[in-house]
Amino acid sequence: MSSIDRSQSVGGTRTYEVRTYGCQMNVHDSERLSGLLEDAGYVRAAEGADGDADVVVFNTCAVRENADNKLYGNLGHLAPKKASRPGMQIAVGGCLAQKDRDTIVKRAPWVDVVFGTHNIGKLPVLLERARVQEEAQVEIAESLEAFPSTLPTRRESAYAAWVSISVGCNNTCTFCIVPALRGKEKDRRPGDILAEIEALVAEGVSEITLLGQNVNAYGSDIGDREAFSKLLRACGGIDGLERVRFTSPHPRDFTDDVIAAMAETPNAMPQLHMPLQSGSDPVLKAMRRSYRQDRYLGIIEKVRAAIPHAAITTDIIVGFPGETEEDFEQTLHVVREARFAQAYTFQYSKRPGTPAAEMDGQIPKAVVQERYERLVALQEEISWEENKKQVGRILELMVAEGEGRKDGTTHRLSGRAPDNRLVHFTKPDQEVRPGDVVTVEITYAAPHHLLAEGPALAVRRTRAGDAWEKRNVAEQAKPAGVMLGLPKIGVPEPQPAVASGCGCD
Repeated sequence: MSSIDRSQSVGGTRTYEVRTYGCQMNVHDSERLSGLLEDAGYVRAAEGADGDADVVVFNTCAVRENADNKLYGNLGHLAPKKASRPGMQIAVGGCLAQKDRDTIVKRAPWVDVVFGTHNIGKLPVLLERARVQEEAQVEIAESLEAFPSTLPTRRESAYAAWVSISVGCNNTCTFCIVPALRGKEKDRRPGDILAEIEALVAEGVSEITLLGQNVNAYGSDIGDREAFSKLLRACGGIDGLERVRFTSPHPRDFTDDVIAAMAETPNAMPQLHMPLQSGSDPVLKAMRRSYRQDRYLGIIEKVRAAIPHAAITTDIIVGFPGETEEDFEQTLHVVREARFAQAYTFQYSKRPGTPAAEMDGQIPKAVVQERYERLVALQEEISWEENKKQVGRILELMVAEGEGRKDGTTHRLSGRAPDNRLVHFTKPDQEVRPGDVVTVEITYAAPHHLLAEGPALAVRRTRAGDAWEKRNVAEQAKPAGVMLGLPKIGVPEPQPAVASGCGCD
């Protein structure tokens, strides 16, 4: 095939590719965008298509200072491809689109569609309108038009799923632009959330992650301060749902009833991602974080008392404007006291449009880098020590796909423990599928993973594994004329992997 038609399928089916940047909310939104496009008749482009799809969608993030440079660099890379392929379309959505609006089309006039965080459901209509009218379509809604979970979805995993319980955020953290881009918090009705979870479980999903910009503030929009703990307990009553996680909570809203619900709900996993951001009270005040060091450490102490084996992870920003060496030492103190299983550490970068970007006392890059390296070294040491405590434990792992980059050469498989630690284990003699459960004994610990080098103690085939197998077979049976790559299957990470949430955690 030529460069013009090689992504086309028999019968003229148009292919799509969605490129996602940012937090878990963006990842979940991209599942919706994929679902919308497939509902409209598009098929996913082959893995590694690198811009050869008929429609390329950028779902953007705005939390980093250079987010726009990254976007425009990628758009520039696609410009010659688009010029050589009549009918190819490019769409830009997400937080950066919500923020920059008309600027995107001015800087990259070859873009066909710009849409925001509140109207992702309009993407297929905007693409068709741009095609018919032969001009760019820019449509940014100022408030949510439809809750994302009411839209079609193409989920990335057959056995684990995100479930959005709220959108938006009511906090005003000075480093975060999310409230301006995603709006005030809006909560879903509990019945709608539980109905979605029950439907997912009926399809074979056995693990869900409750998702919100400030997930444990759930209830503020519906007038029930204990709504989140009630939701956790209700999840415990869903037959077939084996694992429940949530991300990301805010210390301000982390109340005793939530801790009790975590401890008393059998399928609530012993894992907590609790963003710290800084251990210094003056810096927390400058960040407009509504808690202080004592309050934060008090929460950690209560969680550990109620759930002794809980793995606690966090986010930390180094070099916030005005941070002194004494302030930074307070952060190191909290890290030593809390003994996080992992910490997602970030050097402060200006978020355009946030109060912190205009603050006095911006820290020199060299100082930030030196502090960052000290923090990472300390956390690496603690992570390794905490992981060593897992050696000798018997753990049930949910088998994953795509989490062990060296599994093919080491003849191992990978899975997640209940506390979300990554474990590589010896491949059993019997067939094991993603979504199945394997019982192993931990024999070795590294800072970021565990090993189970002996034979599996037990293998349990599950409905989730059945769902993965059914989906895999269905994808392989697609007509040969459709250039559709197999989807990436894997358990969605409940803690942030690229940015510290999307801001105001």
